[in-house]
Amino acid sequence: MKLSRSIKIAAAVSAVALFGAQPALADVSGQTITGAGSSFAAPLLAACSPAWQKATNNTVNYGSGGSGTGRKNADTGIGEFNFSDASYTPAKATIIHVPVIAAPVAIAYNLNGASGQLYLSQKTLADIFAGKVTKWNDAAIKADNAGTKSIVTYKKDAKGRLVKVAGKPVVLKTVAGNPGIALPAQDIRVIYRADSSGTTQNLVNLFIAQFPSVWTKASSGSFASVFPGSSIPLSYSSASGSAGVSALAKNTPYSLTYVESSYATSNSLGKAAIKNASGNYQLPTAGGTAAFLNSATASADGKLTFNYNTTDAGAYVLGIVSYALVDTFPNSAMAQATTSFLKYVLSDACPNTNPALEYSTITGSLLSVDNALLAKLAQP
Repeated sequence: MKLSRSIKIAAAVSAVALFGAQPALADVSGQTITGAGSSFAAPLLAACSPAWQKATNNTVNYGSGGSGTGRKNADTGIGEFNFSDASYTPAKATIIHVPVIAAPVAIAYNLNGASGQLYLSQKTLADIFAGKVTKWNDAAIKADNAGTKSIVTYKKDAKGRLVKVAGKPVVLKTVAGNPGIALPAQDIRVIYRADSSGTTQNLVNLFIAQFPSVWTKASSGSFASVFPGSSIPLSYSSASGSAGVSALAKNTPYSLTYVESSYATSNSLGKAAIKNASGNYQLPTAGGTAAFLNSATASADGKLTFNYNTTDAGAYVLGIVSYALVDTFPNSAMAQATTSFLKYVLSDACPNTNPALEYSTITGSLLSVDNALLAKLAQP
């Protein structure tokens, strides 16, 4: 990340204090901490919680509900921590954003078992969600899927974990992509999030930034409020939460949706490879997410600004972060337990619990930003 010199210095000092070793796990015990919000973050939090609970004798209760729920709960003081996949202006000045979870948003599809890989340019993808491209065999989709594709792959260790050097994923090799998928003469059944969603907001932020002449409305977590035109087509369907849209897509032939990668995998949905500025079509992987986030800029309060035109050949342009929303004011045992848990989520032990989830560890200068932010919270 591109940070000012003063931020780097402050972050480096706090990094020594917070992450010089594995996070202390048993400084507080017997607490029950609660949170809610992002369904995007839920699989990783569920994977991380058991080991932290066992080590600390604390309990974590996390309920999904969407980023809108996370922001509302943070503003009204519900729970010790909440999660949002998009930044916002909190009602309380003491609430901070800590970008602790990174993963790709997959463009998931159900083409009724058709063989091959779906490739989509950013423009074609934006036009599909805008209702301008409505058939799977549209000329734009055919053009995206013609010819030979190049895909950058990243090095992993023996446990399947992404290998990074100085915060950057290590490129293994560039390979030829699978042939383009057979495109049927069927309507595209677009499925979107019905609830207020940071995943939605990240998707439309890409469209607004890259295609402002079509996506003219203000960014929002509500797809209905950002959709170009007066109303969403009747052919579109919606569901709440990542689990809801992925399950609906699984049961809807010829559908297309957007969802965290692990939900697409668990529902046997295909995942589109998305074209980046270098001309490569990249799949939603931890490596592609890390490459994309390395081109972002971070403010002192942890909010990221993405560079959708990065020329990193391996960047996956729908890599996003989920922010822990935490109030810096409380200094109770529960607040201390919350800090302990977030440190654990950021440690190497957590994101690598299941590499198949495609979460990317926070490293490099963004980790330094996190360290400085966590230093503001109650310490265990």
